[in-house]
Parts: sequence; structure tokens; C-alpha cells
Amino acid sequence: MLKREEAVLVVIDIQGNLYLAMDDREELLRNTLKLIRGIKLLGLPIVLTEQVKIGPTIPEIMVHLEGVTPIVKNSFSCWGDGRFRETLENLGRRQVLISGIEAHVCAYQTSMDLLAAGYEVYIVADAVSSRKAGDREIGIRKLTSAGAVLTSTEMALFELLKTATDPLAKEMFRIIK
Repeated sequence: MLKREEAVLVVIDIQGNLYLAMDDREELLRNTLKLIRGIKLLGLPIVLTEQVKIGPTIPEIMVHLEGVTPIVKNSFSCWGDGRFRETLENLGRRQVLISGIEAHVCAYQTSMDLLAAGYEVYIVADAVSSRKAGDREIGIRKLTSAGAVLTSTEMALFELLKTATDPLAKEMFRIIK
């Protein structure tokens, strides 16, 4: 189970033309924004990455991430970048929610490296995508067989909220709708 004191959201490479090439990009954006807003409401940290030479994170996401500086990386795996590793290690959190693109490349390689480093990895299935639906499905399937936990945007946010009596519940329900 996800715990507020242990969880961090990682948003991977939702950038320019790469985003425009994603399968079902509207759902990807809608769910990523719900995740970001819900995670911010709960006061949890968010780490944002950008793949070098692809352009900036799309404005629809950046508008909700004021004060979050993207970590620009060369490697497909975020873990391959020293700044990312240092940022994550300094947070001291062991549960990593993965959203972003592409499910079978950067999200996959990052997740595999995080699993190898002893992190609990939660793939937010409706907030990851690839250019082809089949590649997305294969990436998710390989990750779950390697030990990553499959979740959805709503499931993750309700799991972190825990109870309808939480003072943040009313606002969370608005976000999730």
C-alpha cells in the first residue's frame, strides 16, 4: 500500500513533439494532471524529468508545477542521471509512482533501475503511454513481471488519501472527478 510519508511522484519526459506522438495522449494528459494536482494537495514531492534535445515539458503540465525544476537527462533511465539519483535519495522516500513517456523506454528503464536499487515502483497505468499501444502494454507487462506494482490514477490517489474523513477528501474528490 502506498503511504504518504513514503511516496514520491516521478513525471517522465512529457515533452513537445514526443507527447504529440503518444497513443491516447488526451487520457495521458488528463490523468497526469489529476495525479499532479492530487499529489500536490497531499503535500508529496514531485520529480520532473526531460530527455535532452526533445524540448520543454508541455505547458499544460508546467503550469501545475510551479517551482519544480526539470532534471534534463541524457540516459533513457532517469536513474542513470546523477542529479536524479541524488534528488530521489535526498527525499528519503522508497515508493515511486511512475507516470510519463514512453512506457517501454524511459519509464521502463527507470523503473527497472529503481527496482534493482530497492525501491517500490508503482506504474500508474493510465498515466503512462507510448507511441504504439502495443509497446505500452509490453512495457507495463514486463515491469509487473519484474516486481513493479500496477495502479491507476484514482487507485493511487485514494490509496494515499486513506479515508473519506480526511480534511483533504472533499478537494481530492473534485480533482478525481
